[in-house]
Amino acid sequence: MFKKILIANRGEIAVRIIRACKELRITSAAIYSEADKTSLHTLLADESYFIGAAPASESYLNKEKILNLAVEIGADAIHPGYGFFSENADFINAVEISGITFIGPSSKSVKMIGSKTAARELMMRNNVPIVPGTTSPITGVAEGMKIADKIGYPILLKAAAGGGGKGMRKISEAKEFEQAFDATKREALKSFANDEVYIEKYIDQPKHIEVQIIADKYGNYRHLFERECSIQRRHQKIIEEAPSSFVDEETRAKLTTAAINAAKTCNYFNAGTIEFLMDSKKNYYFLEMNTRLQVEHPVTELISGIDLVKEQISIAKGNEISFKQEDVKITGHSIECRIYAEDVRNNFMPSTGTLTEHSAPAGPGVRLDTGFKKGSQISIYYDPMIAKLVLWAPDRKTAIDRTLRALGEYQISGVITNIYFLKKVIESKLFISGNFDITYIDKEINNLIKKSDDQTLMRDEDAAVIISALLKNQKSSSSDHKLFHEKNNRWEDNKFE
Repeated sequence: MFKKILIANRGEIAVRIIRACKELRITSAAIYSEADKTSLHTLLADESYFIGAAPASESYLNKEKILNLAVEIGADAIHPGYGFFSENADFINAVEISGITFIGPSSKSVKMIGSKTAARELMMRNNVPIVPGTTSPITGVAEGMKIADKIGYPILLKAAAGGGGKGMRKISEAKEFEQAFDATKREALKSFANDEVYIEKYIDQPKHIEVQIIADKYGNYRHLFERECSIQRRHQKIIEEAPSSFVDEETRAKLTTAAINAAKTCNYFNAGTIEFLMDSKKNYYFLEMNTRLQVEHPVTELISGIDLVKEQISIAKGNEISFKQEDVKITGHSIECRIYAEDVRNNFMPSTGTLTEHSAPAGPGVRLDTGFKKGSQISIYYDPMIAKLVLWAPDRKTAIDRTLRALGEYQISGVITNIYFLKKVIESKLFISGNFDITYIDKEINNLIKKSDDQTLMRDEDAAVIISALLKNQKSSSSDHKLFHEKNNRWEDNKFE
């Protein structure tokens, strides 16, 4: 096994990898920026190294610094986590050239699948269903409008190098095309340094279903079933489940076979995810392949019993996959909630500050993956996700009940979070029934954030701020208590200042 792994990431995913390393008795080496000096991953790692200023471009995205550090400290391997350099073929190639092992796929596979248009063409050639549309970039407005007319509106205009919901626009009619085309190209260039865009047919009310696959360097491929990822806002997942309550056994067999075939098209090895759109008739279409560990991998781990990070490390070292396909069964149901520091009432804007309280839920079936603790700083420089609250239960109904219980126990102060919003989603009739698609939040937002709920949310948040201030000052005068109760009474009467 490796002796030392450099973790080229931060936050909860760095903590997740550090813990796997400790269980495997591998020395974990973390990197940290100016903003992450006291972050949990910095403190938990066996070794921690300052990498640069807070902006990612000066720290976690500084290729030369990371590679030079890996060589200097004698790291055998680099684990990229997700985001940052995890799907950057040039970075992976540089790691390969250095003689250090990259814990992930080869640079060649990533390059083959990295362009969305190239990936679509590859899938089409290998009989993996794709969403109708183009397999090469659109050269201009006139060409794009001609293709859109042929496919039929509505369509999606998407960045060829895109991901995470960026560089994507729905166009409902021809008169919107030119403006959307220019805006999408600008956003694509800014986000991905590549302004190529392509067209897909807009699938009405689809579900977002993905399949976890894993492969070794000897041509062995396995799947770990599917995940339901349709609860999204701005094309970003916020709640995931495994398995999907919508997918029956027959569909699951077809879907997982298609996923493995998709991975084989680029001679893939290590962990990866094949994402599909699925319509109401359970027709499925290849969306994209994520050549890395996914944020939502814990739900798969909980229903399969497979530690994906340990498996990644073992495969990177040159071992075969440790299990046979027939040995893996779906056991129970798992739900993951992404806990964000964001103001739901203010268009989900990020919230920054110091965590004056971070009291995690516990009890049967509760797992919390986080990179923060009390006193940690939520900064403007990185994604505002605080934690992933993951629940397991023998069945979906119990998993929902357990999720609601755990969300109710989770106490965070110092920043505004989406915990209350997540509870509203999970207790809704549509979520409980499983009858939802990727448009769910957009359509139900007014029902999910009613005025009465908004007032409750404001009361809880502001009360937490007051309590935190009292604790910080280590004072609890009668006037402080009077202020707190006066504010509470005003909130109860729905009288806002």
